[in-house]
Amino acid sequence: MNHRTITAELLTIGDEILYGQITDTNAQWMSVELGLAGIKVVRKTSVGDVESEILTALAEAEQRVDIVLITGGLGPTNDDLTKPCLAKYFNCGLKMNEEALAEVTAFFASRGRELTAVNRQQAALPECCEKVTNKMGTAPGMWFHRNGKVFVSMPGVPHEMKRMMTDIVIPKLKQTFPTPVIVHKVIRTVGIGESFLADKIAAWENALPPHIKLAYLPGLGEVKLRLTAIGDTEAELKAETEALSDQLQPLVGSFIYAHGEESLEVTVGKLLREAKLTLSIAESCTGGYLSHLITSVPGCSDYYLGTMIPYSYEVKMRQLGVRPEVLEKHGAVSEPTIIEMANIVRAKFNTHIGVATSGIAGPGGATPEKPVGTVWIAFSDKDKTVTRKLQLSPDREINIKMASVAVLNLIRQNVERSGAKVQEPEARSQEPGVRS
Repeated sequence: MNHRTITAELLTIGDEILYGQITDTNAQWMSVELGLAGIKVVRKTSVGDVESEILTALAEAEQRVDIVLITGGLGPTNDDLTKPCLAKYFNCGLKMNEEALAEVTAFFASRGRELTAVNRQQAALPECCEKVTNKMGTAPGMWFHRNGKVFVSMPGVPHEMKRMMTDIVIPKLKQTFPTPVIVHKVIRTVGIGESFLADKIAAWENALPPHIKLAYLPGLGEVKLRLTAIGDTEAELKAETEALSDQLQPLVGSFIYAHGEESLEVTVGKLLREAKLTLSIAESCTGGYLSHLITSVPGCSDYYLGTMIPYSYEVKMRQLGVRPEVLEKHGAVSEPTIIEMANIVRAKFNTHIGVATSGIAGPGGATPEKPVGTVWIAFSDKDKTVTRKLQLSPDREINIKMASVAVLNLIRQNVERSGAKVQEPEARSQEPGVRS
C-alpha cells in the first residue's frame, strides 16, 4: 500500500467573512466531504475583496497543494472579484459562455423573473476554464487545470456549493487524482478528560498500525476519538477500525456512550425508551438548557414528561416544594437541596426518574465556600438518589452546558447499571428521599 497524499486548500473570498458578519460553515462541510473522498485538506485561507490579496493567495496555494477549492465572490456586483481575478491569474479573457447564459436565462424564467443585464454577466466566464453547472443558483462554477493542479471556483451560498460539490466536483476530482480509500471511525466518550483518557489507552494507541491514526476531539464534557484508516479496500478498513474499537471496551468501556454521530441526548433517549422509563426535570442553574437537549430528540415524548425551572428561592419553596428549613440551613446550591429537588419533581410528575440541577453559573452570586462553577446535580428513582458536586469554570455558558451534559451522563450511568428494568412509578409523597 503506497499512496501519495492528495492535498487541498480551501480559499474563502469575501470581506463579510473577515468582518465576522457571516460564519464560514462551508469550509467545515467541505473538509468532511473531501476527507471521505480521500483528499486531505491541509490549509484553510480567508481573504477579503482585494485583488492583490486574492492573486497572492492563489499563487501561494498553487505552490502548496494539488487542489484549490474557492468559494465566494461570484455575485453580479462590482465587489465580487473572484471571476476577474481568476481570469487575470490564468491569463485569459472573459467571454460570454452560451451554455451558461442559457442556464441562467432558464433559471430566471422558471421563477417568472426577467434576466437583467447585471445578471446576464454571470454567464461571462474565463475562456480557459470549464463551466461547472450550478443547478441551485445563477452563478456557474469554474474548473481550471494547469501543471497537474486543479482550481475550482464555486458560489459561497452553502446549498449551491454543496450541490455542486456532491454532483460534479468531488466525482471529477476522484477521476483526476488517484485517491486512496479513507475510513473514519468515531468513538464518543463522556465523563473523562482528554489527558486521563489518553493515559488509559496509551498502550492501545501506541500499537496502532501505521495506516491508522488516532485523533482526540474534545468538547464540553465529552471527548471523541476518531480513528482514520487509509488503504485500498473500504470493507477491510471498516473491519480493522471496528476491531480496534472493540479493544477499547475493557479499557474505557464505561465512558463510551456511542459511535459515529449519535449525541448523548439521543443515547439517553434510546435507553429510556427501551426500558420504558419516564423522566422529569427540575433545573435551576441550567435554566431549561437540559430540557432543550432532551426535547431536541424526535420522539422524546415517549419518555420525557416535563420540567420545572424553580430559579428563585421562592419558587423552589412554593411551586416545587423544597422545605424552607433546608434552603435556610444549606442554601440553594447544596446536596440536601438538590436531593429534595430531584425527589420532589419525580413525585409531582409521577415519573420513574427525576433529575435536578442547582448551581452558581456566574459571573455573580459566588461566595468563598461556593465559587462560580459550583454545581450540584442529582438523579432519583424509587430505589436511590445519586448526587454529584461539580466544580466547573468561570464562564456562565460553559457551566450551563457542562452541567447539562453531566446530568445526561448521570442518567445514562444509572439506567445502564440498573439493567434498564421496567418498573411502574409508585404513588409517592413529596418528602425528600435519602441519598444512596
